[in-house]
Amino acid sequence: MCKHVLNAQVAIRAQCCRRWFDCAECHAEVSDHPLRKTDEMVFACKKCKKVFRKDMTDYEDEDEFCPHCDNHYVIDAVTPEAQLKIETEDLRKDARVVRDLRVKQETGPTSMFDVDASDMIG
Repeated sequence: MCKHVLNAQVAIRAQCCRRWFDCAECHAEVSDHPLRKTDEMVFACKKCKKVFRKDMTDYEDEDEFCPHCDNHYVIDAVTPEAQLKIETEDLRKDARVVRDLRVKQETGPTSMFDVDASDMIG
């Protein structure tokens, strides 16, 4: 699971070392070499767990979907943000002050005093 991009939809195989990573920063943290650029990328969809290739020289809007399950994997990245206005070191190392958006937040009234007056039977 990537700590840089919270909503990564695919894993990418690095052409240089043939290992799987969620983002380029994950590769940089554990590798002693730079990420090699390539025109053909290999992806693994995190929804259906199938692997597919994309030619990046001829990439179009319809290529933003997994060919197996139609999962839209090119989405705006959600990165960790501090929820408290305090100074801390690198959030990737100490994430205690970060709210993880992958965890479903409860919605609705939390007590009987939070109920809207229009919800009451009159």
